[in-house]
Amino acid sequence: PCWRVEDFVVAQECTRCSSFQAKTVTECSRTGFIEKITCATSNRDEYKSCRSAVMEAHVFWRFVGTMMCVAAVFAVLVVCRQRVLDRKALEKVRKQIESI
Repeated sequence: PCWRVEDFVVAQECTRCSSFQAKTVTECSRTGFIEKITCATSNRDEYKSCRSAVMEAHVFWRFVGTMMCVAAVFAVLVVCRQRVLDRKALEKVRKQIESI
């Protein structure tokens, strides 16, 4: 690709590939997004795979939400386990006092 060896200008910003482009343009297969660039020296138009900032933000917030849910579930499990252990400890102390 000319954009690896030459300076280039972005002719079209990073956009999602259409279903037709996904089948015909090989750069779409990596991220699902492409941008059209024009190489300065050879003056050729080519496509380059890119990452969408909006999509990256969406993936990040989905990850954060998932981690918050997992943390909440484990916090509930810790509280429940602590209650069970406290109950067992109290029962053990009660039995020791009764045996005296």
